[in-house]
Amino acid sequence: MNNPILAVLEEGRAREKEQTLFYRALAAEAEARGQENLVERLNALHADEQHHLARLTARVLELGGIPGEVGGATPELPGQGEWERVARAREEGEVGWYRRAVEGPTDPGTQALLQEILDSEEHHARELGGKWMSA
Repeated sequence: MNNPILAVLEEGRAREKEQTLFYRALAAEAEARGQENLVERLNALHADEQHHLARLTARVLELGGIPGEVGGATPELPGQGEWERVARAREEGEVGWYRRAVEGPTDPGTQALLQEILDSEEHHARELGGKWMSA
């Protein structure tokens, strides 16, 4: 891909897809164990990550790009009782990636989007809870 902005957006899309798969699988596990409060918390994180993916995809389209496939296998899930440690490390990785992306080659609209997602990811890393994205 020759456009560095589209390349960053596509990498972000791939990362967000992996996060959606991670939280969806964790939520399904929690549901199978009857942990309704945890299911709600994980589904809120999943919803935010899905929203990030949708917003990044929309931005690719706005810039005239064609979104690539972002399929993937479900990431390896942590053992019971370990999900918070693993999720926090994953979220901290997302924070670092978005910080670098915000500082990289971008345009004002993309910069604003990346900053908004970064803000959401910082909340995720601190609180491991979702519903931080505006509509």
